[in-house]
Amino acid sequence: MKQIIAIFLLLALNLMPGLVNAGAIDQAVQKIESQWAHIYYNVAKEQQEAAYKRLLAEVKALKSQHPDQAELIIQQAIIVASNADNIDAFSALGAVNQARELLIRAIRLDPNASGGAAFVTLGSLYYMVPGWPIAYGDTNKADALLKKALAINPNTIDANYFYGDFLAMQGKQKQAVSYFKRAIAIPVRKNQEFADSQLHKQAKLAIIENNQFVAAN
Repeated sequence: MKQIIAIFLLLALNLMPGLVNAGAIDQAVQKIESQWAHIYYNVAKEQQEAAYKRLLAEVKALKSQHPDQAELIIQQAIIVASNADNIDAFSALGAVNQARELLIRAIRLDPNASGGAAFVTLGSLYYMVPGWPIAYGDTNKADALLKKALAINPNTIDANYFYGDFLAMQGKQKQAVSYFKRAIAIPVRKNQEFADSQLHKQAKLAIIENNQFVAAN
């Protein structure tokens, strides 16, 4: 199974659940995003599973106080999906299925939550996971979901990057490069400078690789 790119650049949680109110949810999500980025980019592979599990426990504790908060459900889905690359194949299938159900619930609660992040994540899963009969991979659904994310908020690095990655996987390298360029043209967020900078680096590398592919063909 293709590595579930941590789509989705999000994580760290040091807030006490009982102290978080609606106005502090955004701050909690930002911290979760930061910790996710730390785990994905800086933690050794053999230690990632334990780190994700600790973060997931913190998110669940916070979510228990806010069970219908779409932003927190999205974070839970991202962590579950990201950890799929660290576990056995059978458990990984269960993880990506769980992530899909969480994201569908988040969309039903608030399709615009976190700037359409649920659509980015779900769309990415649909093109990354295997198709039937192994899993639910579906390029048509991936395309529709990623376009929906861009319609909600075209000025997010992740939505543009992952749509570019999707196009590249479909053999549409020239179109893919245009979205990678859009991704790097979007400024990094001050409160997520590290995570966004990492995705900028991936987009720049993708531009080089896809341009080389076009030139060679």
